[in-house]
Amino acid sequence: MIQITLTEAAVRRALANVQSAAINLRPVFKDIGEHLTNTTIRRFDEGRGPDGEKWALNSVLSTLNYKEGDRPLIGETHSLSNEIHYEADSAGVMVGSSKVQAAMMQFGGKKSEFPHLWGDIPARPFLGVSAEDEREILDLCLDHLTRAALR
Repeated sequence: MIQITLTEAAVRRALANVQSAAINLRPVFKDIGEHLTNTTIRRFDEGRGPDGEKWALNSVLSTLNYKEGDRPLIGETHSLSNEIHYEADSAGVMVGSSKVQAAMMQFGGKKSEFPHLWGDIPARPFLGVSAEDEREILDLCLDHLTRAALR
C-alpha cells in the first residue's frame, strides 16, 4: 500500500501557484490563440463556418479569375487563409486577419451598399468559436491551472 501525506505547506504552495496562474493568464491565452488559429485555417479546407454550416459556393463572376473547382475564400495564393494570426496578452486573445477583404468575407456585403463589388458577397464566417473549440478552450484552461498546482 502507498501512503501519501499532504503537508499544509504543500497545499498552500499548490493553492498559491493556482492563484498566480489564474492571475497570469497570458500563457493560456497564447495556447488558445494557437488553437483558434489552427481551427480557423482548417475551416478554409472544410469550407465551413464555426457553426458547421457550409459556405456559399463561389459565383460564376468571382470564379472567372480562378481555376474550376476553386473553393470559397481560397484563391490560388490562399492569401486570406495564410494571414490568420492571433495576439495574446494577460487580458485576452484576439484572432483575426489583417487582410482588407477579411471583414467582407466574414460578414458579406451587398453591391447596393458597396458599389465597387462585382456582385453581392454572401457571408462566409471563418472566424469564431465552435462547440469543439469551446471544449478545447476549457481543457486548455484546466491544463493551465493543473500544471500550476503540480509545480
